[in-house]
Amino acid sequence: MTIQWFPGHMAKAKREVQEKLKLIDIVFELLDARIPLSSRNPMIDEILANKPRIVLLNKADMADEAITKQWISFFEEQHLRALAIDSQAGTGVKQIVTAAKEMLKDKFAKMAAKGIKNPRPMRALIVGIPNVGKSTLINRLAGKHIAKTGDKPGVTKAQQWIKVGKEMELLDTPGILWPKFEDEEVGLKLATTGAIKDTILNLQDVAVYALNFLKQHYPERLKERYSLDGIPEDIVKLFDEIGRRRGCLMSGGAIDYDKVAELVLREIRTEKLGRLSFEKPE
Repeated sequence: MTIQWFPGHMAKAKREVQEKLKLIDIVFELLDARIPLSSRNPMIDEILANKPRIVLLNKADMADEAITKQWISFFEEQHLRALAIDSQAGTGVKQIVTAAKEMLKDKFAKMAAKGIKNPRPMRALIVGIPNVGKSTLINRLAGKHIAKTGDKPGVTKAQQWIKVGKEMELLDTPGILWPKFEDEEVGLKLATTGAIKDTILNLQDVAVYALNFLKQHYPERLKERYSLDGIPEDIVKLFDEIGRRRGCLMSGGAIDYDKVAELVLREIRTEKLGRLSFEKPE
């Protein structure tokens, strides 16, 4: 499966990031805590080169807490500072500036040693795929509503500098997403969490993937949410069970599989099945 979804502003953003890296002290790489690898641009290391970086596992409130801790250890083993945050509620956001100051203290100490009495603010760049929470994080850091936010992927269009108190300036950059998904499972994970538009993939295919994952990794949640005595091996029978229990029926009583798919994905995205992580570190 190849998904052709690479809006022109994404390609432009990549070029602008590379042009402006020389102005920036530190990068905040924003990932979805539920799918840290799938929500990561595969070219990110090449694009960012050796800039100091903090990995931010956003939407950590929606992810399996034990698995998020594993991810933090995973990134730190790669010598990357990682923090679990929730930009919507603000949890963990204050740690970001503190961690950035710690990482950059030597650079600013050298500036002070050169006689610069009033060093400029730290300059930071936020990168992340669409719908991972960049605009919400900027608003949290800045303490006011600046960036346009929304649940539709690709809502942030243009780059802008934003002040965060006296200590930091942020360059918000629209999400960088690779031109095509060569790994079908990556696309399915992104679709399951709502990181790509529901019009990109067949919703039934996405729901089949999500339900199979829940069967394997969170069976008790699945049984509890949909009042199942057991979980059918056959995925169609599982659709049927959920459809009957939730009234996803067409005229004549046949199961409306589109409605079942929409229901399951909506409930995953709104935490009706609890905190879920769809990837573990390998």
